[in-house]
Amino acid sequence: MIESRTPSAPTPPPPGGVLWSLTGDVRTLLTLPAALTLQVAHPAVGAGVEEHSVFRTDPWGRGERSLRSLQLWVYGGEAAVEEGRRLRRLHRTIQGTDTRGRPYHALTPANYAWVHATGYPVFAHSQKYLNRPLTEAQERQMYAEWLQVGRILGIHDRDMPQTIEEFWPYYRKMLGDEIASNAVVEELLSVDAKVPAPGRGPLPVRLLLRLFWPVLLPPIARFRRFVTVGFLPPDAREALGLEWTDAQERKLRRFGRVVRAVVPVLPERLRYLPLAREARARFRR
Repeated sequence: MIESRTPSAPTPPPPGGVLWSLTGDVRTLLTLPAALTLQVAHPAVGAGVEEHSVFRTDPWGRGERSLRSLQLWVYGGEAAVEEGRRLRRLHRTIQGTDTRGRPYHALTPANYAWVHATGYPVFAHSQKYLNRPLTEAQERQMYAEWLQVGRILGIHDRDMPQTIEEFWPYYRKMLGDEIASNAVVEELLSVDAKVPAPGRGPLPVRLLLRLFWPVLLPPIARFRRFVTVGFLPPDAREALGLEWTDAQERKLRRFGRVVRAVVPVLPERLRYLPLAREARARFRR
């Protein structure tokens, strides 16, 4: 009698791996706007966000949920797989017409795989400024772990480049054929967008932020644009038509030196995000 085998559930990246070290570090917060911008530069992803996302009305809540989801992929253990299923259920009804007039569905493999793929080049590029540049072995390990994340998200191996050698031609083809600026990209990079004050935290803090938000928002918006464009890989900047000067590059390198000096000496409760701290404590036990 032939027994049927149930496919084993995907597993998160291993403790002690490259993503385990990087994803929960607070420096990750600086890289997420670049990854998001590269995601929504895809015609289908941009249209999906434009039509179905609450990024305008609840940007802080959406950001918090996205960050928690990312942390679960790496540190969630069994919860990582359920988070992947939840995201697929969430995107099941998202469809429409993309920014080039073509019908799209959020779970079409090519669209969903691009959202996943953008994390790798942005992470690899940003480490040159915020941490130490990855060695070739670390880049390969990180890519293998990123494939594990893709499987957690429900992406089949056939829809993801399986090696770095396969990834970079795919990535460049996407930049050349699909990726372009659109209304969502422009809004994410705008320094004039009307972003509401954060609505979370202790009441006194919320009231103070609401009071001083007109003064605080402009420099925050300028800084956000600076790190977003800076942590985009140069070929992605070119595909989006974004200017990046030598002076900005020098400023980003100076900023990176400060971050590299300060973050490693922070206590663990300040250096790592909550889910990462909990996972690291469990692993030590």
